[in-house]
Amino acid sequence: MRLENVNIEDEGKEFNIKIPIKAGNLPFVVVYCNGIAKKTYLPDHGETKVITHQGKVKRVKFDEGEEF
Repeated sequence: MRLENVNIEDEGKEFNIKIPIKAGNLPFVVVYCNGIAKKTYLPDHGETKVITHQGKVKRVKFDEGEEF
């Protein structure tokens, strides 16, 4: 799986998210829904779509390609 769980710390009325990242300058996104946060790195060439249904995240789709 490409999506990695991200730890969320509950501090009363606030939530803190600590995001471990790989060394370098890789772009990534964090998706949060229903108290769950997940991180994924973006592909070099392609699209990453967050699909929602009734206001909730249903899935994350990846469409990758390679330049000719």
